[in-house]
Amino acid sequence: MAQNRNNTDQDLAGLIEYVAKSLVDDPTQVKVKERNSSNATVIELKVAQPDTGRIIGKGGRVANALRSLLRVAEAENRGRRIILKIQ
Repeated sequence: MAQNRNNTDQDLAGLIEYVAKSLVDDPTQVKVKERNSSNATVIELKVAQPDTGRIIGKGGRVANALRSLLRVAEAENRGRRIILKIQ
């Protein structure tokens, strides 16, 4: 079960990275880190300073859409929290 959870978390980090690289002007500066604890996974997304606005979006719409994708995966992982931090 733990192996399956880890693969799912990696897929989610890959999805966030793919979407972020599609949105920014400088995709080489996109970095995604993943940290796991007993009941949560934290995905940290770091982009170049000029691209931060593109990832957050007007009124936070893009960031909220990314978090919505993660909430769907969270439901499939039976309540294991998945947190997106944008830096």
